Amino acid sequence: MFTSIKHLTLVSRHTKTHSFFTSSSANNFASSTHQTLNHLLEKCQSMIKLKQIHAQIILHGLHDDTFTLSKLISFCALSETGDLQYAHQVFDHMPQRNKHMYNSLIRGYVNSDNPIKALHLFCRMICVGISPNEYTYPFVLKVCAVLARRLDGVSVHAWVVKTGFESHVYVQNGLISVYCSCGDVKDSRKVFDDMVDRSVVSWNTVIGGYSKLGDCKEAFLLFREMRELGVEPDDFTFVSLFSVCSQNCEEVLGGLLHSYIMTTGAQVDVYVQNAIVDMYAKCGRLQSAQVFFDRMSHKNVVSWTSMVSAYSKHGLVEPAKNLFHQMPVKTVVSWNSMISCYLQKGWYSEALGLYNDIFKAGVTPDETTLASVLSACCQLGDLETGRKIHDYISSNYATPSVTLYNTLIDLYAKCGLLETSWALFSNMPEKNHVSWNVMIGALALHGRSFEAVELFESMQAHGIHPDEITFMGLLSACCHSGLTETGKYYFGKMRDMYKVRRKIEHYACMIDLFGRLGLFGDAIKLINEMPMKPDVVVWGALLGACRIHGNIEIGKQILKQVLELEPYTSGIYVLVSNIFCEAKRWQDVKNIRRLMKDQGIKKSKGVSSVEVDGNTYEFTVDDKRNELSSSVYELLDRLTLHLKSLEMECDIW
Repeated sequence: MFTSIKHLTLVSRHTKTHSFFTSSSANNFASSTHQTLNHLLEKCQSMIKLKQIHAQIILHGLHDDTFTLSKLISFCALSETGDLQYAHQVFDHMPQRNKHMYNSLIRGYVNSDNPIKALHLFCRMICVGISPNEYTYPFVLKVCAVLARRLDGVSVHAWVVKTGFESHVYVQNGLISVYCSCGDVKDSRKVFDDMVDRSVVSWNTVIGGYSKLGDCKEAFLLFREMRELGVEPDDFTFVSLFSVCSQNCEEVLGGLLHSYIMTTGAQVDVYVQNAIVDMYAKCGRLQSAQVFFDRMSHKNVVSWTSMVSAYSKHGLVEPAKNLFHQMPVKTVVSWNSMISCYLQKGWYSEALGLYNDIFKAGVTPDETTLASVLSACCQLGDLETGRKIHDYISSNYATPSVTLYNTLIDLYAKCGLLETSWALFSNMPEKNHVSWNVMIGALALHGRSFEAVELFESMQAHGIHPDEITFMGLLSACCHSGLTETGKYYFGKMRDMYKVRRKIEHYACMIDLFGRLGLFGDAIKLINEMPMKPDVVVWGALLGACRIHGNIEIGKQILKQVLELEPYTSGIYVLVSNIFCEAKRWQDVKNIRRLMKDQGIKKSKGVSSVEVDGNTYEFTVDDKRNELSSSVYELLDRLTLHLKSLEMECDIW
């Protein structure tokens, strides 16, 4: 959530004003032209001007002057208007390179899209015999932290000790940051405890490390020690502490921290205020979050999105929607939060509507957006919209993420295009365990049970360990095709061979498998052996088998069990009623219907949907909610009359 402060590190706070160079006046220039060119480099503000100066440097034979070229490289590498590639080209053509040049390039690459090059330069620097200094290490360590390269961090740590900079506060802060970023808070704490001179950055980095690990206790113990030693916490301290409270739902600690800020009169920025909103929201205190949000004098897009996300996660659509429409600026994260809210409530058509609105608002959807709307298409069976989204992905993503591939596979499978799903799966450049699970489930859904079993074996051959969802798909495949022995084999191996815990859903699958084949004895035996109490899904599976095989007596016994669990669920009553109906036991049918009436239970209406011109319409029996309902029923009456007239003509003939 707090993206803007995520990459702000100890280095960026303490080195903004530091220069790698001494004043020009302290140097002996070869000529007045030489001095003028150096002065122009100091005042340069664009690459156009710099290239002109560079041309003059070459023209006057100063292209080998390390002091002058160091300034040129520094501008190109570090200035907002510079050109890092140009800096590297100049660097490569230098016959002699000094420490300042390396430091400038390393620092430039740290803040670039290719930070790994900073590490390569560091290695090159050491290989040519140039010793790093206190301006080199903080930036190299920052790369190790950002990329979570612990082994490289340890190697740099060894060089720090070897070159005698282990007591330098900025270097120590860098080491703490590396170990924290790699989840090794123990080593970061060791560096911290050995520090003689700790800055607020040192404290914040370790507290931040504990926060990332969700260690609320250690984070707050350090905060207490920090205050006892007279070190004033800052905004970064508070953000980390509120974040760890959010992770652990520690509303009491979070509330006390908020009170501390109010009592001490600490001036906090919008990022801390957003963290407070997020803390209250994730702890379930939506009213407190809303009250604090309303009192914020300055709100940014993160503030608004935090509140929308809070209501979304609790399924409160209307408050989320109201806030969403009030937002002065919406980012793609804001749109994703609202789409997620609709998905959570099962409002799939509304989610697709928001997807269309994103483009009208001039916002580019990201992979989270696309995965969410593909999920909505999957639930609606909206193949046409799903294909359009697939086309958009193909046009805008050279290599779609594994998540997008998985969602597309699921979509096509559930819309009946299994071969398309298989083609996508086969051509995936990279597969994760979800990919295999989705494809096994797709094959099971289409009754291709033997292929599902083969894919399960292939999954293991590729080194992917099956999980609970894998076995749900596998057992479902066995169930659909009546592969009793295969199902029993894998169900038995789940715990012993694969170390996967059996959940109630796995038991329900096996009971359904036994029931479909009329193996009621095996099904009841398995129910009695279950380590947990059977739920309505388990009993429902067996009840379905009773209907298939007309086993009324077991059906009546199951009804008693189910009514104790969910006495007000209409589906079970309807299923039992159908069993009696098919057995022509009309009195029992009347008794079931009377029981439903007495308890005020109504049969849930089935919902159908139809797609017209890209819009999906849902309707139930005798549905008159749509504004075109009267026209629909009028046309239906005309069709009925037309069919009756045709029937009469057939009778005459």
